[in-house]
Amino acid sequence: MKLKSHLMLDSKKRSGILLLVVIFCGCWIFYFWSSRNKTSIEPNAEIAIYQARIDSLKRIKSVKSIPKIYPFNPNFITDYKGYTLGLSTEELDKLFSFRQKEKWINSAEDFQEVTGVSDSLLAVISPYFKFPDWVTNSKTSQTTKSFSFKSFNPQNDLNKATFESLISLPEMTEGSARLILAYRKKIGGFIEDNQLYDIYNVKRNQVIEVKKEFTVKSKPVIVLINVNTANASDLATIPFLTFDIARSIIDYRILNEGIKNLDELLKIDGITPYKLDRIKLYLSTNQ
Repeated sequence: MKLKSHLMLDSKKRSGILLLVVIFCGCWIFYFWSSRNKTSIEPNAEIAIYQARIDSLKRIKSVKSIPKIYPFNPNFITDYKGYTLGLSTEELDKLFSFRQKEKWINSAEDFQEVTGVSDSLLAVISPYFKFPDWVTNSKTSQTTKSFSFKSFNPQNDLNKATFESLISLPEMTEGSARLILAYRKKIGGFIEDNQLYDIYNVKRNQVIEVKKEFTVKSKPVIVLINVNTANASDLATIPFLTFDIARSIIDYRILNEGIKNLDELLKIDGITPYKLDRIKLYLSTNQ
């Protein structure tokens, strides 16, 4: 009976105990809710920080992965070089087909005409085009050769001949006239009349008719390429010199400690006396 009396509570005590239990449960619920909220926020903040770092590293890597463009001769673009420049396969095929005909690109306009690249892409890559000195005439330190007029010759100037004046000649066709004008543009102007014989698909009798009416009077100023210092790309821009022959010239130059006389080039495979006569028009030894 005495033990039972201790467990007997009046209504006020029961209400107080109930209130205390409610307060305790509320504190317990608030504690676990705030702890869970805190743990869910902190990882999200850490993830955001790490993600920002990853994005920053990706941006740095993408910038570094963009290839740097160095000056180059557009006549010697490879498949990989064309890919890095943004040229399509079709545009590269047009360039390779043009070069296989032993034709040369001498300006940004020629490059666009041959490949068909867009104006926007041309504007990006054309500032890096590097043409040989004899095309651009930009280096004044090299030996220059100037030619005088043949005032005694009554013929018309071959370097000023027009399409209309050429097709008016006997035996001349429109196709051959265009080939003559295209070759004149390619080499920067005729230096001597016999260069007409170098034009592929122009017949001998057509050349004879041209030489009756025209001759070279206003010869261009030629910046001679020094055979002892030029690289293979510059040598390969000279008529009749392929890139392989240019490499052979450099190898011969290294083995013999320089080239003292241009006639030594006859020792190189692929160079004949006929070709040497033309090559001499654009080379010097500076000896």
